[in-house]
Amino acid sequence: MSATKFLAGFIVGGALGAIAGVLLAPRTGKETREILANSAKEAVSKADETVKEIQSKADNVVEEMQKKGDEIREKLQNLLDKKTEEPA
Repeated sequence: MSATKFLAGFIVGGALGAIAGVLLAPRTGKETREILANSAKEAVSKADETVKEIQSKADNVVEEMQKKGDEIREKLQNLLDKKTEEPA
């Protein structure tokens, strides 16, 4: 299962659980709407934080891969340079 699908399922499941809890609680309509609005804002905020965190981790992975690629390229270049310097 991909991280994206898991994250989407987690967010949707949490939102549905929160909505069900609010709708089943004995409150007035106004109170319920306020709670739902606040819950929605909180869910959006958490989703935004999670997306930023995932983006940051992805950026770190890409940066690390670029460093490794540069290291490999440098090693290959050194090997090629040594090979061309050897007498035939």
